[in-house]
This record gives sequence, C-alpha cells and structure tokens, in this order.
Amino acid sequence: MVNLRQLECFVAAADAGTMTAAASRLYVSQSAISLAVGQLERSLGTQLFIREKARGLRLTAAGRRLLPEARSLLAHAEEVRTAGEEAGGGLRGSLTVGCFRTAAPFVLPELLETFAIEQPDVALDFIEGPSDALADALLEGRCEIALLYDQDLRAGIATEPVRTMRPYALMSPEHPLSDRESVTVAEIAPHPMIMLDVPPSKDYYNDLFRLAGAEPNVRHYASSYELVRALVGRNLGWAPLLSRPRVDRSYEGRLLVQVPFSDEPLANQLVLAWPDGIRLTRRARAFAELCRRVVPAAG
Repeated sequence: MVNLRQLECFVAAADAGTMTAAASRLYVSQSAISLAVGQLERSLGTQLFIREKARGLRLTAAGRRLLPEARSLLAHAEEVRTAGEEAGGGLRGSLTVGCFRTAAPFVLPELLETFAIEQPDVALDFIEGPSDALADALLEGRCEIALLYDQDLRAGIATEPVRTMRPYALMSPEHPLSDRESVTVAEIAPHPMIMLDVPPSKDYYNDLFRLAGAEPNVRHYASSYELVRALVGRNLGWAPLLSRPRVDRSYEGRLLVQVPFSDEPLANQLVLAWPDGIRLTRRARAFAELCRRVVPAAG
C-alpha cells in the first residue's frame, strides 16, 4: 500500500537530490528516507530514482511522471487536514503560482495584493520565467497554476483563456510612421526593428510577419521588455509588442507612441495553465477565479 509518508519522502528526495539532504529537510534519519522510498518503489513495481554515488539521485521516467501526482496528493491531503479549521472561515495554507516574464509586471502586482486581502491566511508566492520553464514548474509540481501564453505548450498542460492580446507597433515620436492612426505589418516591416528575444515571444512575432508575407528588419535583439522600450525611445527602431503599459514613457523619460495594426494581425491568448488531469486545490481555484476577474482588465 502506498501511504502519504512514502510520497512525502519521495518528493523530499526528488527536491533535495540526495537521501541525506532529504532526511535533513524532514528531520528524520537517512535510513528512514531510503526505507520509505524503497517501499514506495516496491508497492508501485517500478524504480523511481537512479542512484549515482557521485551525483546523487536522478529521477527515472516513472519518477518524473509520479512527482507532480505526488505533490498534488500531498497538497490535497493538507487541504483535508485544514478543512475543519476552515469551516466558517477563509482558506489556509500556501500556494505558488507562475507567470510569464513579460506579462508579470502587468498582472501579478494586482493579483498578489487582491488575493492577500481576500485570502489573508494563504501564503501566496510566485515564480516568473519563460513558458518552457513555467511548463517544467507545472509538470514538476513547483507551482500549481500559471499565467502564460498559449504558444507551443507541451503535452500534459490544460489551459483556459483569460485575455486576448492584440499586438501594436511601439515607436518614438520621431519615427516617420508615428503620426499614423494605424499601420499594416507589411508597410512597417522594412523599418529597423527591436525584437523582444524571449521565447515564445520571438516565435510569435516571426509568425506575425510570416502571415503578413513580410520580412522583419531586425536591428537589435533584447531580452528585457523595458530595454526594448528604452531602445525605441532612442529611436533606434520600432517594436511589435503585446502588453500595454499605462505610461507612455521609457525609463529615461522619453515619449513612446503606440500605433495599432490595421490588418487584424495574429492575436495571442494569455491563459491559465495547470497540469492536465490534476485536481486543483481550493487555494488554486480561488486564485483562478481572481484571475478571471482581474486579468481581462489589467494594463
């Protein structure tokens, strides 16, 4: 029979990388961790770790598949434990969420503040990064739910759209097309461009030009959203972007102009994502409901 203590030891060992470090985390002996993991492997009839003397523990394919399920079971066990305490009150416990790096400044601050007001007994933390890193975090159980773009999502992740993002052209007032009410992708393509070089954003913008039958004239690549805006502010190029800040100046205080595309270019979806087949905790469901209220109106 599989029990929660075995799963707890398995998750601790996977996170710590060695039985000894896992034992330190759980305040038990190293032999207790080894015994629990060994019993779990026998119960499941499969090896979960490759034990390497010099490098510690490495998850097998079966171990990688089990890890998010184990985390989910432990989280729900904690929910059951606190259910009585929550009767007549709010939610308790901890929740880690993920957010795509360039979207985070526009949605996370309000989400964190509002969630803290509505659920003061839940310790909410976050991780941010590119989509592939967030997908890993979801599938490995390091975060329970995430906000990311719906491009190139790997198998095993369920999604729910929360906001449609439409691209626009960001320019300096000195740009020759900055006084236009709108532009097409094709007509602005020959002008020097600043490319946001963060996956999957770069792939999305390349698709934008491909569908318009145009070739971008990339002058600089930048991995920072604000560096892109700063370079545009210096009139070193224009940039296609999705998120729309409520301020119209770069960090240097230089004016920026947002010009919409007139040719209905490729839209992008900001989605809630979680591991497919995993039942979200009540805390994660409360965060998802908050996202449905806040994200569509965010800057």
